[in-house]
Amino acid sequence: MSSITQIQALDVPSAIAQRRSIKTFKTDPIAPELLKQLVELTVAAPSSFNIQDWQIILVQDQAQKAALSAASWNQQQIVQAPVTFVFAADPKVGEQDLTPIFERAIETGAWNEGTVNYFKTAVPQFQAGLGDKKREYAIKDAIIAATHLVLAAESLGLSTCFMNGWVEDQVKEVIGAGDNPDLAIAVLVPVGYAAEPRLNPGRLPLSHNVFVDRIGNSYTG
Repeated sequence: MSSITQIQALDVPSAIAQRRSIKTFKTDPIAPELLKQLVELTVAAPSSFNIQDWQIILVQDQAQKAALSAASWNQQQIVQAPVTFVFAADPKVGEQDLTPIFERAIETGAWNEGTVNYFKTAVPQFQAGLGDKKREYAIKDAIIAATHLVLAAESLGLSTCFMNGWVEDQVKEVIGAGDNPDLAIAVLVPVGYAAEPRLNPGRLPLSHNVFVDRIGNSYTG
């Protein structure tokens, strides 16, 4: 029996409520079939026009993990965790050949020829209209995918930690993208089995930072 079938997956609300940012991991490996399931759930995330403008690098090699840790102010969770997902964002994807995406959408029946023909014009126009915001939009898509990973991992008995403390140019060198000035690093997410408990530190009352229609009109639930 595979490790996946032995896990009683949490439902989405439970995974959201239970998730904590774990900073200390066991070195226990993640079973290959479980890792594949995580990857598939991660790339199920939505993206602008479904262009999937992320590049996800699974850093598992010990030397690579050490180098990535060094590029991240020597944070040790990258060394401890069996894998760290590096979410890179490619602002240029919308300007490239999207034929594989179109063909796949037709194959699944999600899009018809009319939809594809519309997107063939709309995507380049939208990308051109973004101007300097292309990088920002690509990073947003990558972050959405990272959130899928974090909740899927929690659901399947694993722990994670969103990491925002790293030097982008150094991370790009580690993953072999040092010569790509357009590629952006969105977030790093170590994934593994927690070696520490983490309690819920709580959240502010909804009335503090959730509003109705306009800022200042507090939502009270």
